[in-house]
Amino acid sequence: MDPVTLARWQFGITTVYHYLFVPITIGLSMLVAVLQTFWVRTGNERYLQLTKFYGKLFLINFALGVVTGIVQEFQFGMNWSEYSRFVGDVFGAPLALEALLAFFLESTFIGLWIFGWDKLPKKLHLATIYAAAFGTMLSAIFILAANSWMQNPVGTTFRNGRAELDGVEGFLEVLTNPVFLVTFPHVMAGAYMVAGGILAGVSGWHLAKLRSAGAETASDDVRSHRFAARLGAWVLLAASVVVVFTGDLQSKVMIDVQPVKMAAAEGLYETETNAGFSVLTIGSLDGTEEVWALKVPGLLSVMSGHETIRGIDDLRADYDEQGFLRFDGTKNQLQSEYAAELEANYPGIDPIPNIFLSYWTFRLMITLGMMGAAIAVFLLWVTRKDHLPPTARWWTWLMFAIPLLPTFGNSFGWIFTEMGRQPWIVAGVMPTTAGISPTTSVTDIWISMIVYTLLYGALAVIEVTLFLKYARMDLPDVTPPEVQTDDDAPLSFAY
Repeated sequence: MDPVTLARWQFGITTVYHYLFVPITIGLSMLVAVLQTFWVRTGNERYLQLTKFYGKLFLINFALGVVTGIVQEFQFGMNWSEYSRFVGDVFGAPLALEALLAFFLESTFIGLWIFGWDKLPKKLHLATIYAAAFGTMLSAIFILAANSWMQNPVGTTFRNGRAELDGVEGFLEVLTNPVFLVTFPHVMAGAYMVAGGILAGVSGWHLAKLRSAGAETASDDVRSHRFAARLGAWVLLAASVVVVFTGDLQSKVMIDVQPVKMAAAEGLYETETNAGFSVLTIGSLDGTEEVWALKVPGLLSVMSGHETIRGIDDLRADYDEQGFLRFDGTKNQLQSEYAAELEANYPGIDPIPNIFLSYWTFRLMITLGMMGAAIAVFLLWVTRKDHLPPTARWWTWLMFAIPLLPTFGNSFGWIFTEMGRQPWIVAGVMPTTAGISPTTSVTDIWISMIVYTLLYGALAVIEVTLFLKYARMDLPDVTPPEVQTDDDAPLSFAY
C-alpha cells in the first residue's frame, strides 16, 4: 500500500473508534443531568440512585473518549502535514476554541460534579453537570464547523499558497455554513438516540432480571428501572424523528454542495427527472453503470428538493470539462480561486467516490436507526400499564441491540459522510492525495497504525469490561449528601 492509503486507513480506524464514545458522552451527560434534576426537584431517592448509576457509566465512557480523541490531532501533524499547512488558518480557529473553551469546560465541571456532591449546594452542584453537558455540545459545534468547512469550504480565499479566512466575516461564515447548520442538529439527535438506547437497554434488561427474581411490580427497583427504560425509549423515539427531519434537510444541502455524493449514495448513473429512491441497485464490477435497480418512483427528487438529478456519468463528464461544480453549476470563492492550481498540479482526478461504500453505508445508517426506533416502540408497548418484560433470551438480545443499533448507525453515517466526499479532503479544492506529509513513509505509518490498533484493542477490552460490569450491578444504596462546612475536609470521590 502507498502512504496515502495507509494514512487514510489509520485516520479512519482511529476516528470511527473514537466516535463510538462521542454520542454516548454528548447524550448521556444531558440525560444524567435530567435524572439529577428530578431528584433535586422531588427529593425522591429513586432518581438519585439512577443519577449515580448512569453517572458511573457516563464517566467510564468519558474517560475512554478523551484518551482516544487525543490521537486524532497528532495525525494532522504526523501524516497530514500538507493538509495542515494548507488549511491551518481555517482549521486552527475552531480546533483551538474546542480545546480552550469546550474541553476545559467539560473537564473542569465534570471534576466539580464528581467531587462536589458534599461540597456544593444541591442546585449549584446540579449546574455543574449541565455545564459539562453544554461543554460536550460546544465541542461538537467547533468540530462539526471544521468538518462542514471540508464539505463546503466557505468564508475563505486562496492566498499565500494556502486557504485563509476572510477575517472575522469569514469565520462567521464558517460558523453559519449551510452544511453545519443542518449537520449539528442531525448529529445531536443521533447522539440522543444512542444515549436513550443505553437507558432503555440497561434498565430494560434489569426489569427482566428483577422479574426473574420474583420482584413485585411496585418494588422500588422495578419502578426505578421502569422509569429509566421508558424515558430512554421516549428519548430514542423523539431523537429519531429529529434525525429523519434533519436528515432530509441534509440531503437537500448535500446535493447543492456535493451533487456527486448524492448520486453515489443512490447508485444513480443516468440523469433522471422525478428520480426514484434506490431500494437496491446492482452496478457493474467497475462501478461505471447500472445493471439492475429496484426504486421508489420520485422519492429521490422529493428528498433532494430538485426535480432533475444528474447522474454519475454526467457528473464525471461535467468535471472533465469544467472542474468541480456545485448543483447550480457554480463554485464558491475558494473553489474558483484554486481551480487553476488544481488543474495544473492534479490533472486526471476521478471525481466519483467509492460507489459501493457510499451506497451501502447510507442504507446501513438509515436501517440501523430505524431498527433501534422499532425496538423502542416495542419496549414501550411491553412495559405499558406497569407490565414487566419477559425473561426470555430474545429480550436480552433486544436490550443489547437497542443501544448498539443507533451507535453503529452513527458510525456508518460518518463513514458515508467522509467516503462520499472523496477524492477530496477539501471538497472541490484539495485532493486527498495532496494532503499527505511528504516525509512520511509506509514503514512509519505501519508502525504507528499497529501500535494504535493494539492500544485501542486493549482499551476496548477495558471499556467493555467496565461498562458491562457496572451496567449489571444493582442500583446503588444512596444517602442524600449533606454539604460539609469543614473547609479542610478531604474531597470524596463519589463513584
